[in-house]
Amino acid sequence: MNETTPPVEQEIACQQVLMEDSSVFSVQWTTVSEHLGAGVTPDLLFDRYLAYVRRFTFSLIRPQVMADGVEFRLLGLPVSLISFTVPVRRREEWGASLSLAICGGVLVQSNQCDRGDLSFLVEEADGGVRLTLRLADFCPLLLGSASPSRVRKLLYRFTQAYIHKVVTVRFLARLYRELAGGAACVRVVPARVRSGEEI
Repeated sequence: MNETTPPVEQEIACQQVLMEDSSVFSVQWTTVSEHLGAGVTPDLLFDRYLAYVRRFTFSLIRPQVMADGVEFRLLGLPVSLISFTVPVRRREEWGASLSLAICGGVLVQSNQCDRGDLSFLVEEADGGVRLTLRLADFCPLLLGSASPSRVRKLLYRFTQAYIHKVVTVRFLARLYRELAGGAACVRVVPARVRSGEEI
């Protein structure tokens, strides 16, 4: 009888927490071999992610890259859901990153538009390459303030936070399958990067 080797499960780590100041921290990553990650850059992650957001939402959300930043728009309307400044690129000994600072949008608390960022990181890790998407210090409008009610927390958790997690995890799973050249099993595992109230 022929025995078949079961497919290796690729892990995608995930954490979403509400910090003490009621800002949101969300991070997802997967670690691939040096061979698979050799050609991956933060810019590639960024470009592929924007395209995936549009595809996943059936073009309801349309990322627009402009000279002065990036906007996630609803349909073709001139209204930005979340606005970012131009990407800032950094290269360190451990790897490279591309970060966009949040600067506005109808999904952001109006008095907190000057904080928060979305980052794409490619790092050396455990003999491989870690591919990370990280959202930090984000103050969503749904939470309302630095002291959100339990109802607002639940509303955010089961809408915006859930959608962000699903999109990011599926994006990383799709990217891994493309790098690996075919079907692959993926498994989401909890991560602990920061302390806070789990979302």
